Amino acid sequence: MGNFMFHGVDTVKLAEKYGTPLYVMSEDFIKERCKEIRDDFLNKHSNTKAVYASKAFLTKEMARIIKREGLGIDVVSGGELYTAIEVDFPMDKVILHGNNKSVEEIEMAVQHDVGRIVVDNISELDLVQAAGEKFDKIVKILFRISPGIESDTHRYIQTGQVDSKFGIPLNKNSIKKAMEKANSLKNVELLGFHSHIGSQIFDNENHIKSIEVITNLMKDVKRDFGFITKELNTGGGYGIQYAGDDERKPLSYFTDEIVKEVEKRTEEYGLERPTIIIEPGRWVAGEAGITLYTVGSIKEIPGVRTYVGIDGGMPDNPRPSLYQAEYDAVVANKINEEKTDLVTIAGKCCESGDILIWDLQVPELESGDILAVLATGAYNYSMSSNYNKLRRPAVVMINEGEDRVIVERETYQDLLRNQV
Repeated sequence: MGNFMFHGVDTVKLAEKYGTPLYVMSEDFIKERCKEIRDDFLNKHSNTKAVYASKAFLTKEMARIIKREGLGIDVVSGGELYTAIEVDFPMDKVILHGNNKSVEEIEMAVQHDVGRIVVDNISELDLVQAAGEKFDKIVKILFRISPGIESDTHRYIQTGQVDSKFGIPLNKNSIKKAMEKANSLKNVELLGFHSHIGSQIFDNENHIKSIEVITNLMKDVKRDFGFITKELNTGGGYGIQYAGDDERKPLSYFTDEIVKEVEKRTEEYGLERPTIIIEPGRWVAGEAGITLYTVGSIKEIPGVRTYVGIDGGMPDNPRPSLYQAEYDAVVANKINEEKTDLVTIAGKCCESGDILIWDLQVPELESGDILAVLATGAYNYSMSSNYNKLRRPAVVMINEGEDRVIVERETYQDLLRNQV
């Protein structure tokens, strides 16, 4: 028989101990990815920085792990920034992103001395300047640039194309306005540029194209404004293995070529080689997580399909409904049994679109079996909701064979806590 073991821990016993649905995260895996970042990027290439893209998965405990591992963190909201503040994360290692930052968020960032604010648009410069004046501080910024590159990924996670809500368009008039505006502000210090082409990318072609575009920009702004680019943030987006995808590539596959291209271009253009920054998120957290569910209803429609109902769905993993993300899963308590049946895993929400996995090969299933959906560490907990008034699952972190709760399961009282 046998049960599914995840990084040395029996998942069936976890389900019995904590209930389901249950997010399970492996600190062992996260630390392995952080070590790889240090060994194959930070220590391998001089003048580099790495920050974890926390939107993928952020809790207080995750922020503490990243802090202990010596990486920086990027945040995209006041809530993510507040989480970092609460665990005394080194603020000089925090980068604030966002295409529509509020005055409150910018002021919180400036007041707490975040390392960088990535300015997404020209109008945002006035807000940053006002916050700098209010707190009598010089705010260090990067400009986010839209490089005009369309990546081979789902259009909802493309970010670098011409028609993008992110970044300053790469045309001479927009760049001229942004540079002149930044140069005129006393409380703003522009250090360089940021670009990000999208998420779940498996090759380097468009990363290299983006660097070509941005280094050309670096050359132009040096010529036109005498501006020396000190930092170049190349974003993240490195792909991981979901159902049907290639295996996760080592970090060096991406970063070696990125560094090589930056150094080649800057030498060719007679530019100083800037600090190179990367922002992996999903690559760190995605395969570190699984979600455990209990099988409930089993509904066979002869000649059509068999629906297997689980005790979660869209609220704890909206990605299949949002952009047809595909997941693999195993039956945790029947891991060694022959897969004889083809089923569709259906969530419990009152939505026809609440399907977690179409056409999954499984052993013969019974109510009460435990299903483990793989690679749910990124954009599951962080995108979860209370749709249909379902309670968010607990999150358990495992490390060296031990387990601990890092987020308590919500109660019915939690659902109504803020209601009047």
